[in-house]
Amino acid sequence: MLRLILLLHLLVLKLSPADASIQEVPDLYEAHEVVGFGPVFEEQPVDTIYPEESPEAKIIMNCRARANPPATYKWKLNNVEIDLNEEGRHYSLSGGKLVISNPIRTKHVGTYFCLATNMFGTVASREASVQFGYLDLFSSEEREAVNVREGQGAVLLCAPPPHYPAGLSFRWILNEFPTFIPLDNRRFVSQITGNLYISKVDSSDRGNYSCIASSPSISKSVFSNYIPLKPLDERRVKKYPADLRVRFPSTTALVGQNVTLECFALGNPVPEIHWKRIGRELPESHEVRMAGAQLYLHNVQFEDSGAYRCEAVNSKGKDSHSENVSVEAFPEWVEHITSTEKDIYSSFTMSCIAKGEPKPQIRWLKNGEPFDRKEMRFARLAFDDSGMYQCIAENRHGVIYANAELRVVACAPTFEHLPVNNVLAPKNGRVVIECRPKAAPKPTFFWSKDTELLSNSSRVFIWEDGSLEILDVTQADAGRYTCFAENDLGRANITRPLLVTESTKITLAPSNVDVNAGENTWMQCAASHDARVDITFIWSQDGKEIDLIKNSAHYESILNGSSNSKLLIKNVQLKHAGHYTCTANTQVDNITASAHLVVRGPPGAPGGVRIVNRTDKSMTLEWFRGADHHSPISKYIIQYRDQFSKDVWKNATTIPSDVEGNTETATVINLIPWTEYEFRVIAINTLGTGDPSRPSPKETTLDSDPVVAPSDVGGGGGASRELTITWTPVHPQYYYGPNFGYIVAFKPHDEFEWKRVAVADPQAKRYVHKDASISPLTKFDVKVKAFNNQGEGPYSLTAVVYSAQDAPSEAPENVEGRVLSATTSTVSWISIPQNNIDGYQIKYWRNHEDGEGGAQRVVLPGTENHTKLEGLKPNSEYLIEVRGYNSAGYGPPSSHFRIHTKKPPPDRPPKILSAKIKGQSVNIAWEHVEPLANESTIDGYRVLYKQKGNSVGTLYTTSKRHIDLPWHADEEYVVEVRAHTEGGDGAVAQTSIKGGGILPTASPSLLLLLPMVLLLLNV
Repeated sequence: MLRLILLLHLLVLKLSPADASIQEVPDLYEAHEVVGFGPVFEEQPVDTIYPEESPEAKIIMNCRARANPPATYKWKLNNVEIDLNEEGRHYSLSGGKLVISNPIRTKHVGTYFCLATNMFGTVASREASVQFGYLDLFSSEEREAVNVREGQGAVLLCAPPPHYPAGLSFRWILNEFPTFIPLDNRRFVSQITGNLYISKVDSSDRGNYSCIASSPSISKSVFSNYIPLKPLDERRVKKYPADLRVRFPSTTALVGQNVTLECFALGNPVPEIHWKRIGRELPESHEVRMAGAQLYLHNVQFEDSGAYRCEAVNSKGKDSHSENVSVEAFPEWVEHITSTEKDIYSSFTMSCIAKGEPKPQIRWLKNGEPFDRKEMRFARLAFDDSGMYQCIAENRHGVIYANAELRVVACAPTFEHLPVNNVLAPKNGRVVIECRPKAAPKPTFFWSKDTELLSNSSRVFIWEDGSLEILDVTQADAGRYTCFAENDLGRANITRPLLVTESTKITLAPSNVDVNAGENTWMQCAASHDARVDITFIWSQDGKEIDLIKNSAHYESILNGSSNSKLLIKNVQLKHAGHYTCTANTQVDNITASAHLVVRGPPGAPGGVRIVNRTDKSMTLEWFRGADHHSPISKYIIQYRDQFSKDVWKNATTIPSDVEGNTETATVINLIPWTEYEFRVIAINTLGTGDPSRPSPKETTLDSDPVVAPSDVGGGGGASRELTITWTPVHPQYYYGPNFGYIVAFKPHDEFEWKRVAVADPQAKRYVHKDASISPLTKFDVKVKAFNNQGEGPYSLTAVVYSAQDAPSEAPENVEGRVLSATTSTVSWISIPQNNIDGYQIKYWRNHEDGEGGAQRVVLPGTENHTKLEGLKPNSEYLIEVRGYNSAGYGPPSSHFRIHTKKPPPDRPPKILSAKIKGQSVNIAWEHVEPLANESTIDGYRVLYKQKGNSVGTLYTTSKRHIDLPWHADEEYVVEVRAHTEGGDGAVAQTSIKGGGILPTASPSLLLLLPMVLLLLNV
């Protein structure tokens, strides 16, 4: 009867027509016939800066998409389609590439994007801007001179010309290119404004300065007109506190970018720059550059945001500046759309989620056009919903695109893609026979076994996806099973035989194991199975399969026959303890058996370490005991590190001195007051030392009076009527409290009353006491001690120092000079009494060409009274002055002494005419050199004669135009001849002599003529 019902049902299915309500299926959407895909971008346009002075008069915007059939392209500028016919004089298209010829700033600047289209839809590329890059010349107006007193600060304004894009780099040159200004703690060039800052001007800064602005985007640099800087001599250089002139603005950066903050101060002494982040440590990636003037933050992250402060400090005072650094982020996909194929009439939701700071806004395009939907939900898909979709996430920092093709398909059920295989099912087990035809819309399913129509029961269940599940399989369930699938477009079926196999059984289960860390052990597992199927063994630890290849150092699986597996565990570690499972696995079923591995070893890390009490020199800790790993804890070690040794852990001294394993508290002693500490605890048992705990929260010991005095107290020197006292500052570790500073005490050596002065800067190294009544070189007793908010510490040992001497009051006398040649001269003078000077400064300059502003200087010790000036210009008048100096400054200059250097020697070498061998000598003859009107008269000739390869030879002087020289036939000689004048020696002519005579060696003038001769020969 059942057989008859089934046959009748199949007959009805065969004869009944498909539901005529479904719309006609276009060829494009027949799932089993569709070939091809919509455009997928492989290359998209990028933001472009076109240099206005570019020799290549074109801009190329790339656009290329992979598509089948191939895509066609069009472009839009500022959202208006570019008409290639109308704009053909400027635009051309090659594939998807847009070429803009002879671009014009007013016409071609804007936002471009391309559209790629084929039969499956259209996608829009990312938008890309085209801008014209330029860097104009500096203004041609003369720059005013900057006059500044020595010891004061100066700012030279760059005033860069109009340019695009931003982001110029700046350098300054002194007097001539390429003499770049060296940057140090005294000089700084802002890379934001281009200005040059000199914190304290001295005489060496005199000269003409030019700002160089460079644009890396267009590879162009321009130079400003020179700015003269004229330091004015100051007899007593004044000191003044740090004054910040470069202050970084509030800054917003993107995650992953690098940030540079600038701070620079004027001041005398030259200020030091220090950086900090308010309330937190500076990021680990920070780097202080340019002698402290720049704080560089590499690869910033959200956690690097906050308030940053720079502080400029010198002995006269300090100045500080704070601003916020905010970190935001470019849009980034958390979830985005991907190409997909969906059944007709099914529901579907496209989802796009982006993160960024500020939060990105989401918009949609379909086939390149805005799609006015906030949510892409399709309750019932139609063919018209097919196309190319784009999800766009945008915030003020940028835009990201996600592209996908949605293809809505329809087809009658088909099983052509599925193989017809036997299905194996274990006796008493469970089996699922899949039925997954290709069909759209989703078909309905029913099943038959042989000729019996199946329906859901307590053992048999037809799933929603068409699969058939059978529970508690018996031998009677063996047979041929047929799945029937039907939708509005047609129907199909597939038949699969079901074979019932014997169940797999564990015959030898693994046993529990107890082992010490470092030893080897093993577990064994065996199983029986149906002969028609293969068996494999899988071992897992705590539910995770063991990767025997990756973990081969500790695990090895050994097969004993086909049905027995042994797991060898080598060099057991604490991490290997746990629940081990052996899984015997076949194609149709699997079965498991488990055992425990206990590993005894050193203790685990204690937890919850915290500080519960503190004094100025001790802290009391508490913690929770960690795992003992099956061996009792015998003792604990406590370690600490402080703010001054961040990476070094040291063993602490404790009460009790030995911390027993049954305690969970101890007091650490011998700590330093007002110091930040963190602690960790390590447990020990008979099997070894365990891992350390996590560090405790950081805590600071209480304040206390300082006990360490400054060292190396001394001083002396300085300006007139000053007493300078110096010392080595106390290390911050020994401040012992806030508001740390120094008390400086001093008195004349023969008096009893001490004068005390407080210096509030903990980094101060000196104190200068000014008193017009102090006589030069007065003997003083000085001592220094530290103080903080708790009190004062002990004084240092008393040192003896002397007040400053007066600057020299006399000028050197009888300054004289003697010209030696065109480029050298001597200068001498009568010394000033030795007890008042440290040395002499000789200043000299060309009288008419340079002026005193371009003077050169030579400094000599006080024991000297003469020197040689070299590198002078020939045939030039120089003025020379000499003055003494000491620690108080420079004395008055001597009267100017005038010298005139000699004319230069001829710059043409003699022409060697011959080398004639006469027995044991050789005669060298040369042509006379005729000097020009601006050259010195020839006094004679100098001949250097040496063996080839030797650096030393014999120098001969002669007034003739020939000379006889000793000669040996087996040696090779080098002869150099040059004219000699009162202005020095002229250019050299050289030749070699060997065996048969002269080996011509070209003089420099001949070398210059050689290329011209060769050129004439080739004509």
